[in-house]
Amino acid sequence: MSDLELNADKALAMAEGADTPTPAGRGSNLIRRSLRLGRTRVGLVLVGILVLISVFGPFIAPHASDEFVGRPFSGRGSGALFGTDYLGQDVWSRFLDGGLIILILAVVSTAIGLVAGLAVGLVAAYSRNWLDDVLMRGMDVIMAFPQIMLALVAVSLVGPKNWVTVLAIALTTAPRVARVARGAAQPVVERDFIGATEAMGMSRARIISGELFPNILGPMMVEASLRLTYSIAVIAALAFLGLANDPNGANWGTMIKQNQGALATQPWGALLPILAIAVLTMGTGLIGDGIARTAAGIDRERGDE
Repeated sequence: MSDLELNADKALAMAEGADTPTPAGRGSNLIRRSLRLGRTRVGLVLVGILVLISVFGPFIAPHASDEFVGRPFSGRGSGALFGTDYLGQDVWSRFLDGGLIILILAVVSTAIGLVAGLAVGLVAAYSRNWLDDVLMRGMDVIMAFPQIMLALVAVSLVGPKNWVTVLAIALTTAPRVARVARGAAQPVVERDFIGATEAMGMSRARIISGELFPNILGPMMVEASLRLTYSIAVIAALAFLGLANDPNGANWGTMIKQNQGALATQPWGALLPILAIAVLTMGTGLIGDGIARTAAGIDRERGDE
């Protein structure tokens, strides 16, 4: 089990052990407290740098991503900062232009999966009847298949289109989110204040959104960072396998595939996107770890204790 998953389980255990309803401002307070941890701040810096590169990179790239500037796999002597790729295109320009699509697809697919999974998990936890079993057994069926495998099947059947990638990743994200949401919400459902709101005649939708959801913000924020990390990895993997929407377009995963054969002679074409994806996933992992430690009541770094 990875450190991120251990952190998610830690936050989930915290939510299950809580005895009082969560204040409405708990989510923002949790973020503020987590920012006291050095790992959270480091993660934000790493993610922020990569986001800035991805968003503004296309505007500061010295060449068009499809412009030929020299011989294939030539070094800096060609006039390109990090040399050229397998077709003679500027590696630095393609790198600057290749991160935005990965970020957009990852964020959109993760957001859809989070909303869907959260809705299923909360409804299942609150229903406490046959609907709980039906919903969660359906989620279990989807979870039985590896995320990358379902994404590969969907893209292979329909074609390498961005919307197919988004829906495939969202579909495989939702069951994992639903499982965490249901586990965190079940103890909350049994508390007295939920019964009191039911006795007051409050609607089910209002109870779920106004009472259950605020009380599981901690574990859900951790789960969101974990799912975003996996979404980035899956999207990059699909591009590496040649299943990107534009196989010849600037894309960090595609760059790794196209230039992996020259790692010994001209490594930057593959090394730059590898480092970027690694730093991006590391940053989201540090943010998730910081939130998990804060949610579990560990607000100080070991070195400060």
